[in-house]
Amino acid sequence: MEDFGFEKKTLRKKFSQIRLQAKTPEKDNAIAERLLTVERLLNAETVLLYASFRSEVDTRNIAENLIHRDKKIAFPVCGEDGFMTFHTVSDLSQLKKSEMDIPEPDISLPQPKIDNKTVCIVPALALTVSGFRLGYGGGYYDRFLAKNPCVFTVALAYEESVTDSLPVSDFDVKINMIITNERKIYCNEQRTK
Repeated sequence: MEDFGFEKKTLRKKFSQIRLQAKTPEKDNAIAERLLTVERLLNAETVLLYASFRSEVDTRNIAENLIHRDKKIAFPVCGEDGFMTFHTVSDLSQLKKSEMDIPEPDISLPQPKIDNKTVCIVPALALTVSGFRLGYGGGYYDRFLAKNPCVFTVALAYEESVTDSLPVSDFDVKINMIITNERKIYCNEQRTK
């Protein structure tokens, strides 16, 4: 495996456009409904969520639903060191826009315990059914997941973002499951153990 920087950059542009054209409130609702039936999520003690931004699959309704179910939810803060930390919120009003306009929790909020009862909802531009993910290129999620292999990962995507193949680098971490507006895809059995 090697670094496919230029190819990934081209694919990010392509799939950003595909995702923008695919996004509808109906698809976001279908994804949320399907996600909220996943047994691992329902049994999780902590759910790590991203705060949706631009054309990403909307996570606001998912977060509110989990709060109403008394689930512990946490959102990421990306550090300048290339690593991210998650911080627990009890209400979405605790998220404030960062310099990049991405809603984030304050780093003074508590960090959740990360263990095998943790589910991480991961953003993606594109995915393969085998569990490879094209992200934004920062490597934050890959570093976090490599450090926390016990976490069950679920990527949210529109059906149009699922592709046959993606360039894969040594540091790319496969995810366990993809939820689209049409189906649930179980992709990486190794990470489920």
